[in-house]
Amino acid sequence: MTIKFTQDHEYIAVEGPTGTVGITAYAQDQLGDIVFVELPSIGKALKKGEEAAVVESVKAASDIYAPVSGTVTAVNDELSGDPGLVNRDPTGTGWMFKISISDPAELDGLMDEVAYAEIAK
Repeated sequence: MTIKFTQDHEYIAVEGPTGTVGITAYAQDQLGDIVFVELPSIGKALKKGEEAAVVESVKAASDIYAPVSGTVTAVNDELSGDPGLVNRDPTGTGWMFKISISDPAELDGLMDEVAYAEIAK
């Protein structure tokens, strides 16, 4: 599995043609307690950089952007009943949606863990 990061603090964990998308630990820490997550619908086509989801916290609402182009194949339904999963395990059980990657070359424009650590200070 390869994990890539965006400037907007999303991650995508890539396994074959599918990516699992969520926000980074840094992002959830900056947002504070997550109280609501609005997820995209399954089957929705997204373009890289397009708004895909919304996270609301006690501090603010924040858009979540698609790190790559593709089609949403699954969403984390558990977040509707327990949005705090994003706070407790943002890169594990707090994932938001899965996307079928339509252009794998777009992954090359994302950061690896070392590069992301430099901006998430």
